[in-house]
Amino acid sequence: MCALRIPRDLRLPPKLDPRLPASPPRPRYALLVNPFYSKDSHASFGKHVLTPSLALTSIAGATPAGWTVRYWDENLLQGPPPARPMPQVVGITVHLTFARRAYELADWYRARGAKVILGGLHVLSCPDEAAAHADAIAVGEGAQLWPKILGDVEAGAIQKVYRGGFTRPYRDDPPPRRDILPRRSFLTTASLIATRGCHNRCGFCYLATDGLHMPYQTLDPAQVVAQFAADDQPYGVFIDNNLGSRPRYLRELCRALRPLEKIWSAAVSIDVTDDPSLVREMALAGCTGVFVGFESLSDQNLMETGKKTPQVHDYARRVAIFHDNGIQVNGSFVLGFDHDGPDVFQRTVEWIQTNRLECATFHILTPYPGTPLFRQMQAQGRLLHTDWSRYDTAHVVFRPNRMSIAQLANGYAWCYRRLFSHRSIWRRKPADWRAVPAYLAMSYLYKKSNWLWPTLIRHQLVAPVWRPLIELTRLRHLRFRRRLEQLVQSVPPQVSPPACRRVALSILSAGV
Repeated sequence: MCALRIPRDLRLPPKLDPRLPASPPRPRYALLVNPFYSKDSHASFGKHVLTPSLALTSIAGATPAGWTVRYWDENLLQGPPPARPMPQVVGITVHLTFARRAYELADWYRARGAKVILGGLHVLSCPDEAAAHADAIAVGEGAQLWPKILGDVEAGAIQKVYRGGFTRPYRDDPPPRRDILPRRSFLTTASLIATRGCHNRCGFCYLATDGLHMPYQTLDPAQVVAQFAADDQPYGVFIDNNLGSRPRYLRELCRALRPLEKIWSAAVSIDVTDDPSLVREMALAGCTGVFVGFESLSDQNLMETGKKTPQVHDYARRVAIFHDNGIQVNGSFVLGFDHDGPDVFQRTVEWIQTNRLECATFHILTPYPGTPLFRQMQAQGRLLHTDWSRYDTAHVVFRPNRMSIAQLANGYAWCYRRLFSHRSIWRRKPADWRAVPAYLAMSYLYKKSNWLWPTLIRHQLVAPVWRPLIELTRLRHLRFRRRLEQLVQSVPPQVSPPACRRVALSILSAGV
């Protein structure tokens, strides 16, 4: 799909009325806004409505009693954020790809009497830039700072900068407020986070941003279970950077989740397969899919990024461990590392197809401001510009080492076209024919239905359309779990892992 075919309301933000006059703000009314960003023509238009912003619902959960709080996501195609009545406080999360829109919203609300608070990772990396558009900026953990900010607004003593760290025990944070979400607009409102931080510190990752010190912390498994149960959704998405950073904790969490009889997916690193029994625990707890940051199929690239990972030649065996336990794999691949030449695109797609990854996400290497990669590219004079709206991993913003700018851009687009083609979808279908219908339904509805997504989003039909498929998948996975549990109990201890896997292949694949 070419960029010209992106519907206007997925390409351009809703217009703000310049004629709307300033008005007295409504006391103790806070509006939380997730700004619009332009959609990638090569990826699924449904990607941004899978789960809501957990950052904003967490801040809503920290709102003091007596305040009214409202959530607004411009990407749900319901128009510009509300202004009648005018909120006393507007909190806006800022990411570098939609910083321009965030600042436009901030300036518009401030001109009409609201106090604007900006927070998010881009505020941490570019505080002076953000401060020019805000009454106050929140640098660090927003849920900690929010009650203090609102108290200062009421007292007329708002400060320009509020700083918070990530050292306070995570378990002490209040649970997110999911009741303020438009439930029909998302695949699931159960976006969950059980851990903070990651044992990797890759030079290109936002976790390596200067000033971001996020020690690894975990939420008590009982708290996670309570949040998941309270949201009354059959499917949850863990948005942790790496749910498997601490294997012992993941095992405890899985055992706590198991009685819920729900399904979920999560991002993990490939080394979670060091212990196949842990992957089995994930399956028995309801895990139907994992997002794995393979990043590259070059050991040289991985070594230079500082990523701690098994060697590439062992990736295929480890993917099979997920598949043997009924867990589908969405692989993440970064294109444009210094050891990548023009052959990287075909090699990557061929590997994905050979190993039957059910889905893959491609990213052009992007040097986020404040990261070691950004400093390196800047020192080498390789940055093309600092237009943050194009730092979205879908545009080339630096000079590649072993290919031209055009080769990298065209190769990225080719990877998506090839992977989302009918031929590739069918080539990657599960080996077990009983899992094929659910896989094809997911693939075609998510990957090949960009013509349909704007209508589903605009008319708040995302949940109604997806819910039956999710429930069928959950019921199938419950049957799969029972069979897997029986298999584990019946296989003698002396049976080798490969033999166990051959038996497991006969079990119904769970699907995502």
